[in-house]
Amino acid sequence: MKKRSWLLFVFSFLVLASLACSMSQVSRIFGEYPADAGDLLFQDGFSDPSSGWDQVRTQEGLTDYENDRYRILVNSTNADYWSNPGLYFMNVQIEVDAGKNTGPDDNDYGVLCRYQNTENFYFLIISSDGYYGIGIVEGGEQRLLYPPQMYQSDFIHTDLSANHIRVICDGPRLALIVNGEFIAEAYDSTFIDGDIGLIVGSFDILGVDIWFDNLMVTNP
Repeated sequence: MKKRSWLLFVFSFLVLASLACSMSQVSRIFGEYPADAGDLLFQDGFSDPSSGWDQVRTQEGLTDYENDRYRILVNSTNADYWSNPGLYFMNVQIEVDAGKNTGPDDNDYGVLCRYQNTENFYFLIISSDGYYGIGIVEGGEQRLLYPPQMYQSDFIHTDLSANHIRVICDGPRLALIVNGEFIAEAYDSTFIDGDIGLIVGSFDILGVDIWFDNLMVTNP
């Protein structure tokens, strides 16, 4: 069990994308919806800075494209910064490669699903020291769904090593698979659809610097 209190989210100053696509726009992007199981819904290798993710750089942190990857730097303590592409999904499987550039191992990073707005979404996260958690932000209040505090897994690569994160948000099921190994799952039916996102958080030490690459969203 991780020996620290789980802190409430400190919402960043960044311009956080809301749902940018109407249902008609989504149908034009993805074709007939719902898709068949395994169908590709969206992918991004972050080589095109116009693909829809936030591009914000300040002294307190950044969310931006860099070197054909997406980078989130949290240069504040006890803060979480995230970015969304401004799309709409229901049931999804999200895969992304991620790892630490620099900064403390005591961090968190991962994937959002069913993102409604800055105060309502699910998060599935790991850390550079090998911990994981699945949680919800509802009405601005954050809590872990499973486990009750972040637990450690030997399947999570630590320090600067990359991790392949796979998240399933299918009906009430929220599952986290890391490097091909099942880590955890939780069940919650508060949100049934919404945007996806990438998130990075700091705790007592600032300077958490995480890269993301090879994002792929499929129908589970």
